[in-house]
Amino acid sequence: MDSSELFFFLAAVFLGSYIQAVTGFAMGMIIVAIVGGARLLDIPTLAATISLLTILNVILAIWGNLQHVHRKMFLYLVLGQIPGVYLGFYLMAWLDTYYLALLELALGLFVTLGSVAMVVQPQPIAKMSGPTSTWIAGFSGGIVGGLFSASGPVLGWFAYRQPATMQVIKATLLACFVMTTATRTVFVGWTGGLTTTVFTYVAWGIPVVLLGAFMGRVLPPRLAEQQMKRAIFSLLLLLGLWICGLAIHSLWA
Repeated sequence: MDSSELFFFLAAVFLGSYIQAVTGFAMGMIIVAIVGGARLLDIPTLAATISLLTILNVILAIWGNLQHVHRKMFLYLVLGQIPGVYLGFYLMAWLDTYYLALLELALGLFVTLGSVAMVVQPQPIAKMSGPTSTWIAGFSGGIVGGLFSASGPVLGWFAYRQPATMQVIKATLLACFVMTTATRTVFVGWTGGLTTTVFTYVAWGIPVVLLGAFMGRVLPPRLAEQQMKRAIFSLLLLLGLWICGLAIHSLWA
């Protein structure tokens, strides 16, 4: 990766870190969409890098807010996340080995649908979801977390439907992201995926993540939350369609 590509990578990391500090999710999806769309890194390396950077980001973002985590929702989400991450991770490894174009197409569809989920307002429910539906949400989020280290759209959609304060929702989401990324990193390390390349990108990204998380706390955007979501949606939608186009071209080539 030359200097211009490195700058592009770090800009994506900063944007994702900043937005996650403000909204409570989307760091992984933003980085994987921008860097994956530009094909600067292969998906397994990119996802492993995102996992390590996300762990740092969410720990910083949740620091001092652990008391706001909804323990029951967190518990059942995590119980679903762990097997979901396992399944998603090995599905990614299999597709990367045998059907790379399909993996890229899945990434493009994920980014496209995830961007739509950001602007379609989820209808709040009257009472907190039960254990079964919460487990299913955790399992579904775990699968995409295992695939791309970006479970935000699934978990975010579920959490924002709950009758809880914004502070509780954001803290619970961040706590879940710690579990998703930590679990995925264990699987990656177990299979030998924590390479020197991954650690090199993480080393470059750490100060940028710190800066983005700090800026998100002290200088949140002046845009209203809905306006910010629309701006992110527009960017991610274009990137998702671009990735789908590249994948379809590869399938037909």
